Amino acid sequence: MKLSPNETDLVGDWRAIGDAIEPDETSKRIEQLTRDHLVRLGYDPSGWDTLFADPNDGRFWELTYPSSGSEGGGPPRLTCIDLQTAREKYGGAVLTARTLIASGRSGRRVN
Repeated sequence: MKLSPNETDLVGDWRAIGDAIEPDETSKRIEQLTRDHLVRLGYDPSGWDTLFADPNDGRFWELTYPSSGSEGGGPPRLTCIDLQTAREKYGGAVLTARTLIASGRSGRRVN
């Protein structure tokens, strides 16, 4: 499963099924992308937000939990961010991404 060039923001949700809360299809897709496709580069100082790079096109993706006050951290959001935003928030992780993508080793996870 890959990200298409026109995708820029994936917002997950949780749904109540009986007494249980389950992730929706977008949340499941975000989990699969961050586990199997995107390259994890680093975390922000809070440790909650995570920077990823897409090995196919080099775009930066940020995993956040906008409803972090919810039990379990809330549903995930995966957003494409620009280079300047990535540099400001994640610093050296951006350089790591450029190096990995340029060297063709982008399938390897770092951090």
